[in-house]
Amino acid sequence: MKKTMTRLADGRELIYYDRADDAVRSAPDRRPLGAATSSSEVRVDRLLREEIGYAAHRQGRTFMPPADRCPLCPTVGDRLSEIPESSYEVAVFENRFPSFGDGTGRCEVVCFTSDHDSSFADLDEGGAALVLDAWTDRTAELLRHPGVRQVYCFENRGAEIGVTLAHPHGQIYGYPYVTPHTARALDSAAAHRAAGGGNLWDEVVAEEVADGRRIVLDGEHWVAFVPHAARWPYEVHLYPRRRVPDLTALDEDQRAEFPRLYLDLLRRFDRIFGPDAPPTPYVSGWHQAPLGDDPPLPREEFALHLELFTIRRGPGKLKYLAGSESGMRAFVSDVLPEAAAERLREVEGQ
Repeated sequence: MKKTMTRLADGRELIYYDRADDAVRSAPDRRPLGAATSSSEVRVDRLLREEIGYAAHRQGRTFMPPADRCPLCPTVGDRLSEIPESSYEVAVFENRFPSFGDGTGRCEVVCFTSDHDSSFADLDEGGAALVLDAWTDRTAELLRHPGVRQVYCFENRGAEIGVTLAHPHGQIYGYPYVTPHTARALDSAAAHRAAGGGNLWDEVVAEEVADGRRIVLDGEHWVAFVPHAARWPYEVHLYPRRRVPDLTALDEDQRAEFPRLYLDLLRRFDRIFGPDAPPTPYVSGWHQAPLGDDPPLPREEFALHLELFTIRRGPGKLKYLAGSESGMRAFVSDVLPEAAAERLREVEGQ
């Protein structure tokens, strides 16, 4: 992998990732941009003990532009974009409209390909491996960034999810706090350990493997399953069999097997609702160990894993978070986890 770092016209960082060692990335950003500015704030809900971010400047962010004005496509002639090169493989840049910034974390955009009309599932294994390399590199860098306590690499795909740009891309959030999801998982794992149990993540994976009914894909170094208590209609968790705390700790065997399994999983998601159904909207994100001065568990106890889910519960039907879920965080799912796993095993991913 070759990494080329440069800056956009307003001072934001831009990083290219290429498979070829001789790739040259030198095109300048020709846009007349002023210095990048953002304003964000984090407040704490004292009752729930959760941080809430505020970023009012995001109200003016680009919203679903036509394809010929996509800011994530490469620059062609006088059609200037966030990517000055005329083509690219993977590009990462500081978000122009970040949710966190000015010392309260960092937000980046990851463009998976220069092809506007494709998706992550359309990448070949080499392309998916390059994205994994970029995620890993950015995780290592952001964990050294002042103010960042947790790194979350994720993709929102589909208008139903709420994406504002159709180009295949994801984001990386460097949170200035430990997210509520992770904090609760850490507390549960710490309580389990204190009560005489082992590593809770290891036990969950072992129980799913032993049960077998919810296994979707079973590799030598990774295993994917619908969790016993899935919240979403179709939800899959992908774990490395050897526990590691974050992407930087994956070994070569784990890294080599991941692209094939992940692409298979994404392609199965696109076929859940039949061959003529539109692409399945989904959220996919890496859960990684946070940093902290006084964590409830040592960092190496955390288990890196990817969580993938869709809000579509059937052909033409969405799972809306209404009163129970939105108001009380009390999920009621329409699809049994065992049925979801069986359907995902049935469809061809390759």
